[in-house]
Amino acid sequence: QVQLVESGGGSVHAGGSLTLSCAASGATHKISCMGWFRQIPGQGRKLVGNSCGGGRDPYFATVKDRFAASRDSTGNILYLQMDNLKFEDSDMYFCAAGRGPNNLSPAGFIVDYWGQGTYVAVDS
Repeated sequence: QVQLVESGGGSVHAGGSLTLSCAASGATHKISCMGWFRQIPGQGRKLVGNSCGGGRDPYFATVKDRFAASRDSTGNILYLQMDNLKFEDSDMYFCAAGRGPNNLSPAGFIVDYWGQGTYVAVDS
């Protein structure tokens, strides 16, 4: 099993920046890709960044000029740099990990594991 623990959420003013972190532990040899998602009510979890590239989720295209996902040199920590934050970005953000890349998946990879999430609140 792989455990994912997110951190870095909190409150920020509109226009500000925030960096989320996700630490993977356990059987990390099972994962080749990691990504970030947000939970939109009534729409499920939407991709906001991944480490393998690709990703056909339409929502991803709307944030990729402001959000950027990257992995550290160990491959076990995934970051999400969030710039020019807007009130509507307020949400729970989840880290995921799995197998990829996979061009058939909207996320760009097959999600096998989820973290518990970290909340981002943007005030206007």
